[in-house]
Amino acid sequence: MNGKPIKVLIAKPGLDGHDVGAKVVVRALLDAGFDVTYSGLRKTPEEIVAKATELDADVIGLSVLSGSHMPLCRKTRHLLSEAGLGERLWMVGGNIPEADRMSLVNLGFRGVFPTSAPLSDIIDFVRDNVR
Repeated sequence: MNGKPIKVLIAKPGLDGHDVGAKVVVRALLDAGFDVTYSGLRKTPEEIVAKATELDADVIGLSVLSGSHMPLCRKTRHLLSEAGLGERLWMVGGNIPEADRMSLVNLGFRGVFPTSAPLSDIIDFVRDNVR
Protein backbone atom coordinates (compact mmCIF):
# COMPACT_ATOMS: atom_id res chain seq x y z
CA MET A 1 0.00 0.00 0.00
CA ASN A 2 2.49 2.61 -1.18
CA GLY A 3 4.73 2.15 1.86
CA LYS A 4 2.10 3.60 4.20
CA PRO A 5 0.94 1.50 7.15
CA ILE A 6 -2.43 -0.16 6.75
CA LYS A 7 -5.03 1.77 8.78
CA VAL A 8 -7.25 -0.47 10.89
CA LEU A 9 -10.27 0.49 12.98
CA ILE A 10 -11.33 -2.07 15.60
CA ALA A 11 -14.76 -1.26 16.99
CA LYS A 12 -17.11 -2.61 19.67
CA PRO A 13 -20.68 -2.07 18.49
CA GLY A 14 -23.76 -2.36 20.64
CA LEU A 15 -24.06 -2.90 24.35
CA ASP A 16 -21.29 -5.49 24.60
CA GLY A 17 -19.08 -4.48 27.53
CA HIS A 18 -16.36 -7.09 27.13
CA ASP A 19 -13.34 -5.83 25.22
CA VAL A 20 -10.32 -7.82 26.41
CA GLY A 21 -10.28 -9.83 23.17
CA ALA A 22 -10.58 -6.69 21.05
CA LYS A 23 -7.67 -5.14 22.94
CA VAL A 24 -5.56 -8.27 22.39
CA VAL A 25 -6.29 -8.08 18.65
CA VAL A 26 -5.45 -4.35 18.64
CA ARG A 27 -2.10 -5.02 20.34
CA ALA A 28 -1.26 -7.84 17.91
CA LEU A 29 -2.06 -5.64 14.91
CA LEU A 30 0.00 -2.77 16.33
CA ASP A 31 2.92 -5.13 16.94
CA ALA A 32 2.59 -6.30 13.32
CA GLY A 33 3.11 -2.72 12.10
CA PHE A 34 -0.43 -1.63 11.33
CA ASP A 35 -1.80 1.83 12.20
CA VAL A 36 -4.61 0.78 14.57
CA THR A 37 -7.36 2.76 16.28
CA TYR A 38 -9.64 1.20 18.89
CA SER A 39 -13.11 2.74 19.18
CA GLY A 40 -13.79 1.90 22.80
CA LEU A 41 -16.92 0.24 24.11
CA ARG A 42 -20.58 0.57 23.17
CA LYS A 43 -20.36 2.38 19.85
CA THR A 44 -23.30 2.70 17.51
CA PRO A 45 -22.92 1.66 13.88
CA GLU A 46 -23.22 5.36 13.00
CA GLU A 47 -20.31 6.25 15.30
CA ILE A 48 -18.21 3.44 13.87
CA VAL A 49 -18.81 4.53 10.28
CA ALA A 50 -18.09 8.16 11.17
CA LYS A 51 -14.78 7.11 12.77
CA ALA A 52 -13.87 4.88 9.80
CA THR A 53 -14.55 7.80 7.47
CA GLU A 54 -12.56 10.24 9.61
CA LEU A 55 -9.58 7.88 9.74
CA ASP A 56 -9.89 6.83 6.09
CA ALA A 57 -9.54 3.29 7.44
CA ASP A 58 -8.44 0.53 5.11
CA VAL A 59 -9.91 -2.10 7.44
CA ILE A 60 -13.00 -1.95 9.64
CA GLY A 61 -13.14 -4.73 12.20
CA LEU A 62 -16.03 -5.34 14.56
CA SER A 63 -15.74 -7.30 17.80
CA VAL A 64 -19.05 -8.73 18.99
CA LEU A 65 -19.47 -11.07 21.95
CA SER A 66 -23.10 -10.29 22.76
CA GLY A 67 -24.75 -12.51 20.16
CA SER A 68 -26.11 -9.51 18.25
CA HIS A 69 -23.57 -9.81 15.44
CA MET A 70 -26.11 -10.29 12.63
CA PRO A 71 -28.22 -7.13 13.17
CA LEU A 72 -25.15 -5.05 14.05
CA CYS A 73 -23.28 -6.23 10.96
CA ARG A 74 -26.31 -5.65 8.72
CA LYS A 75 -26.71 -2.08 9.98
CA THR A 76 -22.97 -1.33 9.83
CA ARG A 77 -22.71 -2.80 6.33
CA HIS A 78 -25.53 -0.58 5.10
CA LEU A 79 -23.94 2.54 6.60
CA LEU A 80 -20.44 1.66 5.35
CA SER A 81 -21.79 1.26 1.83
CA GLU A 82 -23.70 4.55 2.04
CA ALA A 83 -20.50 6.29 3.23
CA GLY A 84 -18.53 5.06 0.23
CA LEU A 85 -16.55 2.52 2.25
CA GLY A 86 -17.95 -0.51 0.44
CA GLU A 87 -14.59 -1.46 -1.07
CA ARG A 88 -12.76 -1.43 2.25
CA LEU A 89 -11.90 -4.65 4.04
CA TRP A 90 -14.57 -5.51 6.60
CA MET A 91 -14.10 -8.18 9.24
CA VAL A 92 -15.87 -9.34 12.37
CA GLY A 93 -14.80 -11.46 15.29
CA GLY A 94 -16.15 -12.76 18.56
CA ASN A 95 -18.79 -15.28 19.52
CA ILE A 96 -19.80 -16.07 15.96
CA PRO A 97 -21.60 -19.41 15.56
CA GLU A 98 -20.53 -21.52 12.60
CA ALA A 99 -24.08 -21.31 11.25
CA ASP A 100 -23.79 -17.51 10.88
CA ARG A 101 -20.35 -17.29 9.31
CA MET A 102 -21.38 -17.65 5.67
CA SER A 103 -24.22 -15.15 6.16
CA LEU A 104 -21.66 -12.62 7.41
CA VAL A 105 -19.39 -13.31 4.43
CA ASN A 106 -22.39 -12.81 2.14
CA LEU A 107 -23.01 -9.44 3.83
CA GLY A 108 -19.50 -8.40 2.82
CA PHE A 109 -17.52 -9.24 5.95
CA ARG A 110 -14.72 -11.09 4.19
CA GLY A 111 -12.96 -11.94 7.43
CA VAL A 112 -14.99 -13.78 10.06
CA PHE A 113 -13.00 -14.85 13.10
CA PRO A 114 -14.40 -16.84 16.02
CA THR A 115 -12.93 -16.24 19.47
CA SER A 116 -10.55 -19.17 18.96
CA ALA A 117 -8.89 -17.69 15.84
CA PRO A 118 -5.10 -17.40 16.10
CA LEU A 119 -3.88 -13.81 16.05
CA SER A 120 -1.51 -14.73 13.23
CA ASP A 121 -4.53 -15.65 11.07
CA ILE A 122 -6.03 -12.19 11.59
CA ILE A 123 -2.72 -10.45 10.84
CA ASP A 124 -2.12 -12.54 7.72
CA PHE A 125 -5.69 -11.97 6.54
CA VAL A 126 -5.30 -8.18 6.76
CA ARG A 127 -1.92 -8.23 5.01
CA ASP A 128 -3.22 -10.49 2.24
CA ASN A 129 -6.51 -8.69 1.60
CA VAL A 130 -6.03 -4.94 1.80
CA ARG A 131 -6.26 -3.46 -1.71
